[in-house]
Parts: sequence; C-alpha cells; structure tokens
Amino acid sequence: MSREANEISSAPITPRPATVAPQAQVSCPPSQYNSPSLSRSPLLDGASDQQPGAEGAVVAKAPKTPLAIRTPRMSLTPRFITPLGSPVRKALKMTRLDPQDAWLPITESRNGNKYYAAFHTLCSGIGIQALVLPVAFTVLGWAWGIILLTLGFIWQLYTLWLLVHLHENVETGMRYSRYMQLFSFTHGDKIANWLGLFPIMYLSGGTCVALIVIGGSTSKLFYEIVCPTCTSKPLTTVEWYLVFTCAAVVLSLLPNLNSIAGVSLIGAITAIGYCTLIWVTSVAEGRLPGVSYDPIRADTQIARVFGVLNAIGIIAFAFRGHNLILEIQATMPSSEKHPSHVPMWRGVKVSYTLIAVCLFPLAIGGYWAYGHLIPANGGMFEALYHYHSKDVSQSILGLTSLFVVINAACSFQIYGMPMFDDTESKYTRRMKKPVPWWLRCISRAMFGFGVFFFAVAIPFLGSVAGLIGGISLPVTFVYPCFMWMKIHKPKKYSPMWCLNYSLGVLGMILSGFMIAAGLYVVIDTGIKVQFFKPH
Repeated sequence: MSREANEISSAPITPRPATVAPQAQVSCPPSQYNSPSLSRSPLLDGASDQQPGAEGAVVAKAPKTPLAIRTPRMSLTPRFITPLGSPVRKALKMTRLDPQDAWLPITESRNGNKYYAAFHTLCSGIGIQALVLPVAFTVLGWAWGIILLTLGFIWQLYTLWLLVHLHENVETGMRYSRYMQLFSFTHGDKIANWLGLFPIMYLSGGTCVALIVIGGSTSKLFYEIVCPTCTSKPLTTVEWYLVFTCAAVVLSLLPNLNSIAGVSLIGAITAIGYCTLIWVTSVAEGRLPGVSYDPIRADTQIARVFGVLNAIGIIAFAFRGHNLILEIQATMPSSEKHPSHVPMWRGVKVSYTLIAVCLFPLAIGGYWAYGHLIPANGGMFEALYHYHSKDVSQSILGLTSLFVVINAACSFQIYGMPMFDDTESKYTRRMKKPVPWWLRCISRAMFGFGVFFFAVAIPFLGSVAGLIGGISLPVTFVYPCFMWMKIHKPKKYSPMWCLNYSLGVLGMILSGFMIAAGLYVVIDTGIKVQFFKPH
C-alpha cells in the first residue's frame, strides 16, 4: 500500500479491463480484514490462488482440480522451512478466513458505527464501582486523591487507544475480535491461558455476579421506597435476586452485540442519570456536621502502606470495560480504505468525555459532602440513603434506585456477551454450523441462572474483591502496553518503547502489591464465610 491504513479520504479504486487469462476476471472492493478465531479453519475459497492485476483487477488462476473438491495444502515445501520462511508460514496460517465469525454473537453482525461504539463503551465503562471513589480520598487526601485519579484516567485512556489501534493489523490483514485472540497471538496460547484467561473471564462472569447482587438488592430498596406500606409479606433478598435475574435473562435473548445497542444506550443514560443525581443531591444538601478531610492513618506502618495501596486499587477499579473494547470494535465493518479504528475512536472520545464528567464530580463532590464519614461499603449510594433519607424527596431516592436497577440489567448484557460467545464457539467448532435459536436460548438462560446461583451461594465474594482485582488489573493497565510492543516492535529506548515498557512494568509491580494487600486484608481481618446467606 502507498498510503497508511488510517487514511480514509482517498477515493476507491475503479477497476479497469485488463488482459488476463481466459479463466476469470473479477473486480474486488477494498480488501476486508479477516478475523482469526481461537481455532483455525481451512480456506473457504481460492483466495490463495489469486494474483493482483492492473488497477485493482484480480486475476484468478484456473485451479488444477474443481474448487468443490480441492483440499488446501496444509504442509509447506521444504524451502520455506528456514529462519526467513517461518514468519511467512505464520502469516499464511493466521490470515485464513474463518466461518465461525458469521455464527458467533460478537461478530455475527458487522454493521456497527461510532454511535453504537459510544453506547457500548459508555455502558461498560461506568458503573456502581465509581460511587466508591470518595472512599479512596479518605486515605489519600485532597491533593493525592485528585492527582492519582487524573493519572489513572489518562493511563487507562492511553491503553484504550492502544487496543483500538491493535484491533486490526494492516500488514497481515487480520482483525483481533476478542481480547484473548490478541493476547494469544502476541504471547502464545500457554501464557495467555495462564495470565489472561482467569482475569478476563472474571471481568465478564464476576461482573455479572456483582450486577445481580447490586440489581437484586437495589430492586428491593426501590420497592420499599415506592410502596412502604406493602410490607405484609415482602420478598426476601434471594427472591429479589431471582426477579432481577429473570429480567436480565429475558434481555440476554437478543442475538448479538449489535442488537443490544439500544439496551446499551438505555444503560448509558441511566448510569449518567444516577451518578449525576447522587453527587448533585449530596452537594446540594451541604456538608455533614463534623466532617474532616484529614487522611485516615492506620496504627502500624504496614497497615498504612496497604491502606494506600487499597485506595489506589479503588481508583484503578473505577475504570473498567477494556476487556470489551476489541469485541465492540469487531461489530464494525473495516477495510484498508476505511479502517474500523477511526469511527471506534470517535465513539470512545465521546463516551470517555461523559465518563470523566461523571467520575470527577462524584469523587470530589462526594468527598466534600461526606469526608471521612462516607461508608466504606456502598460509597455515595449508601451515604445518600444513610444521611439524607429523610431530607431528600422520596421521588429522587426512588428514581436513583430505579436508574441503578436499569443500568445493572443493561450492563449484564454487554458483560455477558463474551461468555455467550465463548460458549457458542465450542458448539460451532464441534458441529461446524451455527447454534440453533432454541439452544442459544437454553444456554443463555443456564448462564444467567448459574450466575444467580453464585451470587446467592457466595455472598462473601466481595471480601476478596481486592485480591481478585489485583489479579485482573493488568488487563486494563499492563497487557495493552506489552501487546503493542510485541506487534509493532519499536526501537529499543525510543520514546514509545520507554513509555510502554515503563507503564507495563509499573502496572505489574502495582498489581503485585495489590495482591499482597488483598492477602493481608484477608489474613488480618478474616472472611465471614456464610454460604447461601446473602444480606
């Protein structure tokens, strides 16, 4: 190519007649990026037998055998088995077409656009964990709290930019439609399974468990606000979990990622709604009596260090959704003339502008209003009901609760989609055909009620959230830096090499310290293990 892939202003090439062999002559649109899967599939057509002609024309050689009975040659001649030939063989293997992409929910539909990208990114990038940001400020104080929140936002936005531009590889013509595909390609299947599989699956499945807990408990609270006299025979917490799960399962029957764009839009609107309502109401009610902004100090030095690490972890956990960025971008059409990273980045810029508008007022306004009195569990949401349940209109409290429930149900869909995709890929690999609609409904219902079982059976899972969060932190802050270096191979000690290497090493060190802090908290405070007793 004479131009970079991100230039989209050039006019498409018009094919012209050319003198070709009598077999065939076809004109092709700008070449589409292929999408590899975790399992390789044979070539679907005779693309390997085509030769480029003049001005975009493609000359197809006559096959020696009929196309219907040809079998692609999997072995290469001995002359390729050299140090120079190995990359060629790897490229030939990775650029094969994959039929499964048209059968799986993430890549089944590729008519997405920048608006869909903004909806999905905003719905997955902001959630109830943002309401705990003022808790980090109680340990860090005003200055360090604002500094670290700003640095964390810039860091995760940079790694997000890396992922968006790593989605498609211009040199090999590949599209990495899933986070694990890109991780496996850059680091190998063995390292990807050891370091990437658990945190990525936890960020999907574990988030769905947390959403059922949040959605179910807030549904109960909403019911009590709307109908305070309807308490003669109230539903239990487990029953409210089940009500929320049924609603989430019904929504999960939408077939693919593009089909839930409207659901993500509703989730994004409600997320902005409850974040704004909570911090505006808290600031409007004024500071609580006796509020102090002096950072909380533990008795021992080691407890202080781990307290600071825990506060940094709270800030890091407020930024989520990086494990879904490649999947969201996979729903867009892409070609060399019109790469998908252009509309994707436009959607990301809009969504993260709105995320910043929500996060910073929440952290700063919430800390100003409650100071060290803010509850450690629940954050701003718990503080609003604990301190202002009698001062604030019940309609505002009810609307806030309703927004949280709707957002949880909508976020469940986008976080569950990678799990649906992984489950259905096992069927398509084995049966070589798409999943029937009835089996898709059964599998998604089983996933939803399986997550419900974990939410009820392991209510103490939040006690080890810091430990598990330290393990999953590299997905957002570390792996994109190392994957960019593996693919683009910048010159050693160049600015981009130094930046990515420094951020990657710093992120791994931070992750290690956070894991140690999580273990310390578990050992020091203990865990109240109560199976099947949610609060």
